[in-house]
Amino acid sequence: MEYTPAQVPLLEFDPNPRALINADEHYFPLDIPSTLVFCFFHEVITKLVNDGIARQVHALRSEMGAHPLYVIRLVDGPEVCLMHPGVGAPMSAALLEEAIGHGIRTVVAVGGAGSLHQELTLGHVVVPTKALRDEGTSYHYVAPNRWIEAQPRATAAITAILDAHHIPYVAGATWTTDAFYRETRDKIAQRRAEGCLTVEMENAALLAVAQLRGITMGQILYSGDDLSGVQWDSRSWHTHASLREQLTYIAAEAASALG
Repeated sequence: MEYTPAQVPLLEFDPNPRALINADEHYFPLDIPSTLVFCFFHEVITKLVNDGIARQVHALRSEMGAHPLYVIRLVDGPEVCLMHPGVGAPMSAALLEEAIGHGIRTVVAVGGAGSLHQELTLGHVVVPTKALRDEGTSYHYVAPNRWIEAQPRATAAITAILDAHHIPYVAGATWTTDAFYRETRDKIAQRRAEGCLTVEMENAALLAVAQLRGITMGQILYSGDDLSGVQWDSRSWHTHASLREQLTYIAAEAASALG
């Protein structure tokens, strides 16, 4: 069934990159690296801070409070910024806009995702090549379409570093949604039929922001809970800290290589 913009406001795309409120008018360049890891693993960031590896250089703010911006130094390498992007497409997109205002030009996100295939075992790494846009934020950044493609250069850099570290991965489509309590069995079956390997809440929006603002952006997904069966299986995915920390460093290497 076809819908018109008059029926669905999200289809009323305005290509004008300037809005009433623009991040680059309120967030000005800082003396920080132009590369950023958007790390969804809060416990990894906490550990890096407690270990003295990550030092805070700034903080963005929202109604949730402070969103600290850190800098870490790679072993025998450059410094890279690090911060938690929040949860969900609207928050992550807004924080990315503000980070861009502060001078960020290259971003590699790293976070967990639900597995739509049982063979994607816990901890399996997925590199998204495109995202199915089942959220709202991306429609305010790029024209309506079912999919948004990942940036080939970013994907190539990420996979090259995963290969160099002998970390197995699969590359393919992801499903970005706003409502994880509305991942129905029929929708899951449809997304699997369309080739989606994982489900998460931010990739399509981050790609769309990057496309409009002309920055480099890629993502690494860590296969977590399993949605492929009759019952949801959490697989205690949030407790596997060592791999999550390793993937954060992989993201930092990729951001540095791209930057």
